[in-house]
Amino acid sequence: MRVAVFCASGIGNNEIYLNEIKSLGKFFAKNNIELVYGGGKVGLMGAIADSVMQNGGKVYGVIPEQLEQKELSHTGITKLKVVKNMHERKAEMAANADAFVAFAGGAGTLEEIFEVWTWAQLGFHDKPCIFYNTNGYYDHLFDMINNMVKEGFLKEDYANMLIKTDNKEVMLKALKEYKAPIQKW
Repeated sequence: MRVAVFCASGIGNNEIYLNEIKSLGKFFAKNNIELVYGGGKVGLMGAIADSVMQNGGKVYGVIPEQLEQKELSHTGITKLKVVKNMHERKAEMAANADAFVAFAGGAGTLEEIFEVWTWAQLGFHDKPCIFYNTNGYYDHLFDMINNMVKEGFLKEDYANMLIKTDNKEVMLKALKEYKAPIQKW
């Protein structure tokens, strides 16, 4: 199984995120889950890639030329693919992943997970979308998603298709048992 992880290119202000992303990388490697990610060597992205590799796992990175040229690419991974732009990066990651996980991050992380979640709603894929909610990081976002449902802008089935957890074992079980909802159209 290959899982795409969307996360920060920084480490944040609380070491809990760095510690947990390293633990997640080790968990992936020990459970034969291959990592697909943005190809960077910095921040939480670099930390999960390093952790997977250090624990005998496989890591596939996809990085745009512009970021690769700034020497942000991780050269110590299983395979690194350089693409023209962010659109190609996301498409390549999506095509090569069996599931998607959003870990702590900023606007880019949200944009990536929301895009694949939208694609799932539209029936472009039937892969699970997970918010790995370390330290309650996404609690306020979940409130917003619930408000979207309440206000009639999001079907409850689509809100419920998101897997929300801070537990690796629960995440793995949910990945294995995931059933996509009925397509929107």
